Amino acid sequence: QVQLVESGGGLVQVGGSLRLSCAASGSIFSINDMGWFRQAPGKQRELVATITSGGSTNYADSVKGRFTISRDHAKNTVYLEMNSLKPEDTGVYYCNADVRLYHRYYPSRVYWGQGTQVTVSS
Repeated sequence: QVQLVESGGGLVQVGGSLRLSCAASGSIFSINDMGWFRQAPGKQRELVATITSGGSTNYADSVKGRFTISRDHAKNTVYLEMNSLKPEDTGVYYCNADVRLYHRYYPSRVYWGQGTQVTVSS
């Protein structure tokens, strides 16, 4: 089994910054893609950013130029650096990861974290 634990959320003012972390644990052989999603009250969950095992990144248009996704393979951790925060960035942020357990022939599967609250005050 795999557990993803998120941290770094909190309350910030407009224009401020936050750095989110998500660490995966378990009998992990390798991790393929990792990503961040968010969900505002009354809205559907949306993709924020993704990063492949090779380091290729993808961002939602609404965060491009302000957010940066990165990862540390040795720590099985993905990060989201958020700058120039806006009230529209408020929501619960979830990380996910496509994880392969045990060995190279074990099938991979996507796991989700519990979410961390980010609130941007105006």
